[in-house]
Amino acid sequence: MKLPSTEKTIRVLGLDPASAGPTGYGIVESCGRECRMVHYGALRVAPRRRKESPGAGLSEVHALLGKLIAEYHPDVMAVESVFTALNMGTALKLAEVRGVVLLAAEQHGIPVHSYSPREIKAAVAGSGSASKEQMQVMVRSLLAMAETPQPTDAADALAVALCHLQAERVRRKFALPAKTPAPRIPPRPANTSGARAPRTFIRP
Repeated sequence: MKLPSTEKTIRVLGLDPASAGPTGYGIVESCGRECRMVHYGALRVAPRRRKESPGAGLSEVHALLGKLIAEYHPDVMAVESVFTALNMGTALKLAEVRGVVLLAAEQHGIPVHSYSPREIKAAVAGSGSASKEQMQVMVRSLLAMAETPQPTDAADALAVALCHLQAERVRRKFALPAKTPAPRIPPRPANTSGARAPRTFIRP
């Protein structure tokens, strides 16, 4: 994946959170004209550890992120968003892992960007319905890797990082503004008097 030479070096930590299986991670660096793989892998929490405590898996993910950040100093983190078609239980567990990712990023002052599975597949493989095998092949090709990244969770994490670099390239090419957080709506003041708050009617 070629990038304009005018762009500064950026290092992205891509993450593929998992509810029960391995959480994939991959670090990709853009050195101005091309991308290269820095490090990748997948964290598998032992089933026994998960049974010992509901938060054991989350604790290990948090520890892993702290270690990766301290060792590789990423400029930004990119994470796959929760797939809305998943069942409620799986979606909630994935949201917990994403919460740990956001917490670790906040603790280290690193910006985080989220991308849907279809966005990632389209950016890397050119199709939002690409298979995991196709994604592995494309990741290997784009990063000029000597071997196919394994397991697929790690390949997915590298794909997330590549997706962010692609999005950043487009943003800079067309001078698009960076994403800004949604405006915060201030909460209503609490009614501590015990009296019922008056209703407001708006005439048509």
